[in-house]
Amino acid sequence: MSLRRLLFALLLLVASAAPAGEFRSIAQNATPMYDAPSAMANKLFVASRFYPVEVIVQVDNWTKVRDVAGDLAWVEKKMLSETRTAVVTTTLADVRQVADDGAPVVFQARRGVALEIVELGTGPWVKVQHRDGQTGFVRVNQVWGL
Repeated sequence: MSLRRLLFALLLLVASAAPAGEFRSIAQNATPMYDAPSAMANKLFVASRFYPVEVIVQVDNWTKVRDVAGDLAWVEKKMLSETRTAVVTTTLADVRQVADDGAPVVFQARRGVALEIVELGTGPWVKVQHRDGQTGFVRVNQVWGL
């Protein structure tokens, strides 16, 4: 068996695949995202606090994640938070008082704004909270991270 195949087999043994749709958020500002599971790897970009990511696989102290753009990167596991957030994907999302298109708008959030998920709904709405404390309901098709 070649060394490359042996290393691949070992990686499969220590890697644990994440369940589908497992989301986390970045725990601290200026968190580096790498192209491989090592601090010696190339830094792809720096993520800000509350940036939502989808967990793909975990290897030792590293987690491979996917972001809203579909890009894959590695991040140290300790830099992830259990806090669930969603990022606005539309130009402007109306966050309403109740889960209804006719309800009053509490606030609007621009593309790229991260909102904390307060409660996952079963329908087309999710309850969110802005970092300034305002809460309301946004349509699930206007955010990513669910």
